[in-house]
Amino acid sequence: MLKAIVVSGPSGVGKTTLINKILSDADLKDKLMFSVSFTTREKRKNEIEGKDYFFVSREKFENMIKNDEFLEWALVHGNFYGTPKSNIQKATEDKKILLLDVDVQGAQSIKEKLGKESFLIFIKPPSIEELKRRIIMRKDTKDAEKRLQRAIDEISKAHMFDYVIVNDNLEKAFEEIKRVIKEAISKN
Repeated sequence: MLKAIVVSGPSGVGKTTLINKILSDADLKDKLMFSVSFTTREKRKNEIEGKDYFFVSREKFENMIKNDEFLEWALVHGNFYGTPKSNIQKATEDKKILLLDVDVQGAQSIKEKLGKESFLIFIKPPSIEELKRRIIMRKDTKDAEKRLQRAIDEISKAHMFDYVIVNDNLEKAFEEIKRVIKEAISKN
């Protein structure tokens, strides 16, 4: 039985936008529950506690690791990110499928733990040049080179996913991800 659909891909590829469109889609919103992750990074001005992330101290996060509270967790760009096990339990209780936005490392960890109960989708940029432009447009210039190198590494692992979508046109990518998710759910 399908428990989790994971959407992954490099920073700036459009994952959050696609996920928000999926979660507001009339055909899918009642079938899915978005997984809110924990992080130790600083909250950005537009982010909402409990909706985008649960922002916690490094000490709290490390205690959660010690207490085995995460389905997956990773250290990314100097900050911890993690998916609490309680999210998968809640989705199952509510007869929904958990929709996750995690990095490649987290996606692979979920696949190892859930196997066929998970479906992994990788969102790929149309080109590295376009991804660099998007990263800079997001005003991530401070970490642009670091993010770009990480993106190249993540893209090289796209073959490990169940499905790959190139986001060269947002509406086209949305229709494709919607179709793929509906197919995964219908096989459930």
